[in-house]
Amino acid sequence: MKNLIAPPRIWKVLPLALGGAVLLGAAALAVRAADDKKPAAAAPRPALSVTTTQPQVISLPLKIAANGNIAAWQEAIIGTEANGLRLADVRVNVGDVVKKGQVLASFAPDLLQADVAQIRAVVAEAEAALAEAAANAARARELQSSGALSDQQINQFMTAERTAQARLEAQRAQANTQALRLRQTQVLAPDDGVISARSATVGAVLPAGTELFRMIRQGRLEWRADVASSDLARLKPGMNARVTPSGGTPIAGKLRMVAPTVDPLTRNGIVFVDLAPSPGARAGMFASGEFDIGQGQGLTLPQSAVLLRDGFSYVLRVGPDARVSELKVSVGRRVGDRIEITGGLDANARVVASGGGFLSDGDTVRVVDGPAQAAATPATSVKK
Repeated sequence: MKNLIAPPRIWKVLPLALGGAVLLGAAALAVRAADDKKPAAAAPRPALSVTTTQPQVISLPLKIAANGNIAAWQEAIIGTEANGLRLADVRVNVGDVVKKGQVLASFAPDLLQADVAQIRAVVAEAEAALAEAAANAARARELQSSGALSDQQINQFMTAERTAQARLEAQRAQANTQALRLRQTQVLAPDDGVISARSATVGAVLPAGTELFRMIRQGRLEWRADVASSDLARLKPGMNARVTPSGGTPIAGKLRMVAPTVDPLTRNGIVFVDLAPSPGARAGMFASGEFDIGQGQGLTLPQSAVLLRDGFSYVLRVGPDARVSELKVSVGRRVGDRIEITGGLDANARVVASGGGFLSDGDTVRVVDGPAQAAATPATSVKK
């Protein structure tokens, strides 16, 4: 019975413990009430006010890009026909524009002039011999019926006439040859064109066939472009081309011919394009260009909506919660201020129209209404 009755000191401590528990419960209720009275967390603040745009399908020019060299349409090699003569005068230099028949250079004609004078004397002598032989033959024909001359003598006179005639013709042919050699002392332009190279030196004694000049016939240049064999079937003579020399301005061209063969190593074929006259084009220059082959449809965005980061193209898509997400896209041709999107973006997506360079993935934006977008006009494109 003694063990069932608590000691007196326990009865003294128990009221104090109960009072402390009540105080702790009241404090917890007060803290919870204070927390309930705190304001809700503020919403994220927009990083930027932006306008949005959606991809548009527009008509784009279809083009084939190529690279190649500018060369002369035809290059004429002008040489000497005279043999062993001294070059006395050179009248043109590299870059000169010449006309057909213009004198480019001349050789010393003294030796040939002497030969021409000599052959003229020989021709005169042959003419005199023919005149005498013709007179003898005429008299023999007159006396043929009288019997004063035998048939043998008459035949001799007639044969002498024919022989004199043949000798005269041979001497006249020699005279023509010498006159031709004399004319060859002047080197003439075979066609209109531009002198592209000169190796003629005054005072040189040259054999026949030595090259003196090179000329771009008619001053015409062409672009010889290397085109992949897979694209050759789409190119036809008469198509328009746009050729841009290195560091120069674009030049209009027209496709003249597609080579009938393909290089088995590179699998490229050569396409010949006639170029319009341009002071910026020179034979031997490297040039890039493109061929117009028609029209096609493409999904495009304003160029301001496409960001270039780390060598890749990105757009910032705006979600329903006004947060932007960075999307990597593939781009193609450029038309005016628009750029073709070839992959990585849904046609119904809303993207930041401009100012995306100030935003990061996950930022919150305020979308505002922008001006209506003008219809895109097809322009020159660049193949990717």
